[in-house]
Amino acid sequence: MYYLQMYEKVLINTNITRPYLARFTKYQYLCHMIFYFSGTGNSKWAAKTLASETDDKLVSIPEVINKDCSFTLEKGEQVGFIFPIHGWRVPSIVKEFLTKLTIKTEGGDTPLVKHYCFCLVTAGDSIGKAMERFLQLLKSTTVGNSLSLEAVCSLIMPESYVGLPGMDVDKKEKELEKKELASKQLKEFSKIIKQRSPLGNKQIWGWEQLKRGPIPSFFSGPVGGFFERFLITDKPFHVDSRRCVKCGICANVCPVSDIKGGLGYEPEWIHNGKCLTCFSCYHHCPHHAIDFGKRTQKKGQYFYNKLSKLN
Repeated sequence: MYYLQMYEKVLINTNITRPYLARFTKYQYLCHMIFYFSGTGNSKWAAKTLASETDDKLVSIPEVINKDCSFTLEKGEQVGFIFPIHGWRVPSIVKEFLTKLTIKTEGGDTPLVKHYCFCLVTAGDSIGKAMERFLQLLKSTTVGNSLSLEAVCSLIMPESYVGLPGMDVDKKEKELEKKELASKQLKEFSKIIKQRSPLGNKQIWGWEQLKRGPIPSFFSGPVGGFFERFLITDKPFHVDSRRCVKCGICANVCPVSDIKGGLGYEPEWIHNGKCLTCFSCYHHCPHHAIDFGKRTQKKGQYFYNKLSKLN
């Protein structure tokens, strides 16, 4: 804040805005913002669509997680989180980001100021008790002192998890059906965000309507634990050299930089312990040259705008 005030004194008679000043200091000033993570594009679509309705600033979690995760807001400004559900739980990259994120309030006593916060998650089928886990994590981190979760939403989007037998992408008809319904639900959610129910309500908007599915505690509990321990790994990923054209797309789309490669090189998984098993590399490969052991053989591929690129 000191650096911003210093620059403001020098440039007080200019039209230079605070976001521009922030580029020259460690001070990060954003208005309403949405922090998002997306592997195959479902959550990115939701984030971009919602931001276009609410005028929120989009912040990609993979792009900032290894930087200074400190942000400053003015009173009354809001924060949103959008991400996919992994194994009926919050993705590890989102959990790590929450532990690093700090939000300060300009011109206010930070401990006494709570900003309106919302969370939207995407899943191919159900979310279990992932939102309960997110809320618990939010309350347990430093940033939770600055945020009040007031609205939540779950969107059932086209399936992208292909890591187990019997699990494959949706048929095109079902894909389009899910997208159409999600679009309608997102419009309704954007209205709620813009209206902003008063802070301090005991009931979080949308809490009862979350698509938890059957026996949610079981899936987010033991099953989710099994996913995290045994199925979220990069070890089974490999490339078929006969089909790989060394385009570098897989390395470029990896959200955790776990793939060594690029244009002119075959992909090589680094095993940096950060793999989310989001299957972004698998789904974006234009020649279906990447597989996850034998579990993805003869299975389909999906990313949000794949249909439009094929048409």
